[in-house]
Amino acid sequence: MRVLILNADYPRFLAWLYRRTPGLSHSPYTMQIAARNASLFGVADFYSRNFVAAGHVAADIHINNPWMRAAWAREHGLALEQPPTPGSEVQWQAIPNWLQRAIAPFKPALRPLARKVGLSPRLDAQAETILLAQIEEFRPDLVLNQDVFHVDAPLARRIKSIGRTILIGQVGIAPSRGADWSAYDLMISQIFRVVQSFRNAGVRAETLHLAFEPKILDILPPAPERNIDISFVGAISADHQQRVSQLEAIARKYDLKLYGSGLHTLPSSSPLHRCYQGEAWGVEMYQVLRSSRITLNSHIDMAGAEAGNARLFEATGVGTFLLTDFKDNLHTLFDERREVAAWRSVGDCLGMIDRYLANTDERNAIAAAGQARTLSTHTFRQRVDDILGFIDGK
Repeated sequence: MRVLILNADYPRFLAWLYRRTPGLSHSPYTMQIAARNASLFGVADFYSRNFVAAGHVAADIHINNPWMRAAWAREHGLALEQPPTPGSEVQWQAIPNWLQRAIAPFKPALRPLARKVGLSPRLDAQAETILLAQIEEFRPDLVLNQDVFHVDAPLARRIKSIGRTILIGQVGIAPSRGADWSAYDLMISQIFRVVQSFRNAGVRAETLHLAFEPKILDILPPAPERNIDISFVGAISADHQQRVSQLEAIARKYDLKLYGSGLHTLPSSSPLHRCYQGEAWGVEMYQVLRSSRITLNSHIDMAGAEAGNARLFEATGVGTFLLTDFKDNLHTLFDERREVAAWRSVGDCLGMIDRYLANTDERNAIAAAGQARTLSTHTFRQRVDDILGFIDGK
């Protein structure tokens, strides 16, 4: 079977990737995709390499990367102007922070309107034409679309019409209300509430959790010294209000090291400003995790009572002690207290930090057990096998 994975990257990551590698934006397509995968950011090529390991032909397309797209078009004789050289800054949408916080709970209902007025990510006509040409050249039997926002319903139907393609969509947040998902043979999500919403709309959907790629451990540089007491790696935004409250409480008492984006959304009085260490992507993120005695996790607000974000598997996968927010389904992923620790309130979290910083042996035992669980249960190869099982059981 020929499998094609569609992915999209954060604009901030793309700016970082191309700034750190001068000339990459004018390099051949294969060189650009190799540099993207070598960063180890997000899912990189973890799905495609495991489809290959399962005996299939697989490839990735990064649909919102204009420099990679231009290289492919140039090498296939398609007329396309070279995009501007990646700038040193990413422009943020000028939406006041108070308004972002106010509308956060209503995003699923507001996305269709945002799309119409240009506030939602989408591909322009030229980008769609090139994407369809890439798909036409590859002739996939299966397309796994991990960005159902750039690839909207009309584009999904055009992709579906190429050959006899099985189309699967993967989404980790509540879908846009009123969207047409009929082009998809299957929707997958790590959040059962999202799965149920698709089923209620008459679309086949299954639960599939995120994962860790064990090959990362062979690729990363040597493990650094654990010289960070407490770290957090991730975004801060209007969608993470619980996370901000937790981190601010920790920052008032401990030497928290904060890596990520969105600090500009916080008032100048926030103690998180003095904790900020900059952004850490891919390899750098994993090294921060490996440098940490304790790394924190807090889910996006819309996750509700369900655990399932990437940090659960990234942190445990590299053998770091994870202190995460308690969720009703956490026990289905990890054994609380033996493989991870979970806090139920900010006060609970502060007490656990005291306990585990003072008990190195207990902390290390939990970190080792958490890593063993992830490497035995939560790998991309296992997720690929699940996807293939969903297809076979259709």
